[in-house]
Amino acid sequence: MESLDFYKLFQGFGTIAASSTTIIIARFGLMILGALLVYLGKRGILEPLLMIPMGIGMAAINAGVMFMPDGTMGNLFLDPMVSEPDQLMNIMQIDFLQPIYVLMFSNGLIACFVFMGIGAMLDVSYLLDRPFSSMFLAMFGELGTFLTIPIAIYFGLNIKEAASIAMVGGADGPMVLFTSLSLAKHLFVPITVVAYLYLGLTYGGYPYLIRLLIPKHIRGIKPEQPKRKKKPINSGMKLTFAVLICTVLSFLFPVASPLFLSLFVGVAIKESGLTNLLNFISGPLLYGSTFLLGLLLGVLCEASLLLDPKVLILLILGIAALLISGIGGIIGGYILYFASGKKYNPTIGIAAVSCVPTTAKVAQKEVSKVNPQAFILPQAIGANISGVITTAIITGIYITLLS
Repeated sequence: MESLDFYKLFQGFGTIAASSTTIIIARFGLMILGALLVYLGKRGILEPLLMIPMGIGMAAINAGVMFMPDGTMGNLFLDPMVSEPDQLMNIMQIDFLQPIYVLMFSNGLIACFVFMGIGAMLDVSYLLDRPFSSMFLAMFGELGTFLTIPIAIYFGLNIKEAASIAMVGGADGPMVLFTSLSLAKHLFVPITVVAYLYLGLTYGGYPYLIRLLIPKHIRGIKPEQPKRKKKPINSGMKLTFAVLICTVLSFLFPVASPLFLSLFVGVAIKESGLTNLLNFISGPLLYGSTFLLGLLLGVLCEASLLLDPKVLILLILGIAALLISGIGGIIGGYILYFASGKKYNPTIGIAAVSCVPTTAKVAQKEVSKVNPQAFILPQAIGANISGVITTAIITGIYITLLS
C-alpha cells in the first residue's frame, strides 16, 4: 500500500491558516496555552524549569506583535528565518534575543551546555553496577526512535524529517535539537518546540501509562538484595569509564562527538573532584542554559511559524514516539520480570526513556505509592543513564547514515 501524503492533505489547512483571522485566533490560543504552561509548571504537573520561562515567552511573543514600517508584522524578540549575513548582522542589533539564538541555539551550543550539566549530575556507578540489565532496558526504551520512522514516512515525511521527529522518542531534548539541526534544518524550530513541549508532559503522562500497564501487586515488588556484597565502584573506575566511552563513541560517530564530549566531560569533572568547576557546570551553566533554552522555545512558538501544515503531523508523531518508547521500556521491564522469576520490578523499565532524571523519579514515585519500602531508584537511574548514552549513539547513527 502506498504511503499517504498527509502533507498535501493538510495544505488546505495551511491556506486557511494564512488568513489574518486564523492567525489572530492562533495568537490568542497560544497566549492562553502559555499561561496554562506557567500554571502547570508552578503546580509541578509539568517540568517547571522549562515550562515557566517557555510559557511566559509563548504568551509574550504572540501578544507583542508590531506593525513594521514596510507594513509587515513582526516583533522585537528574534527572527529564526533570517540567514543572509548582512540582514542577520542588522537584526542582531535590534532583536534582543537574536544574538543568543544565533550564537547559542541554532548551532547546538546551548544543547551541549545542558548536556554537560547533565553529565556533571550523573553518577555512573549505578550503570556500572548493573551494566547488562541497564543497557537491555535502554534498548527497549528507544523503541519510539525506531518505530516512528516508518510511521512518519507513511504520513508523507522524508527519511531525514522522519528520523528527526523520531528522536523525540528518546526523550532527550539536546539530542532532538542536534539531530534536527543536522538533518531537517527547515523543520528545526517546530520539531524542537514539539520535543520540549512533550518532554514536559512525560512528568505528567507516564504515571498513567505505568498504572495502565503494570498492576499494583507487580508495581510494589521490592528489589532483591544481592547475595554477596559487590566491590564498591570508586571515582577512578568511573573516570576511566567516562574517558574510554567518550573516546570510543567519538571515534565511531564523529558527527555526534560534541554531544559525547559534553556529556562525559561533565562526568569526568565530577569524578576528578574539581569542586569549583563542578559547582559551575551543575549550577549556573546548567540552570542558566536551561532557562535560556526554555525562554527561546517559548519565543519560537509564534503563531505564524507554527501554522505550517506539517506542525500538526509533528505533534501527532511526537506524542506517538514518546508513547511507543514508554511502552517499550515497560516491555523490557516485563522481560526482566519473568526472566528473574518474577523478582524484578518492571516499573524500572520506564526509566530507560532517557529524560534525566524525570523518568527515574516518576518510576520511584509510582512504586512508593504502592509499597513505601520498595526502593528502585538505583536501578532506575542506571537505566536512565544507559538511556542517555543509547540516545546519543542513535543520534550519531542517524546523522552518520542520513546526512
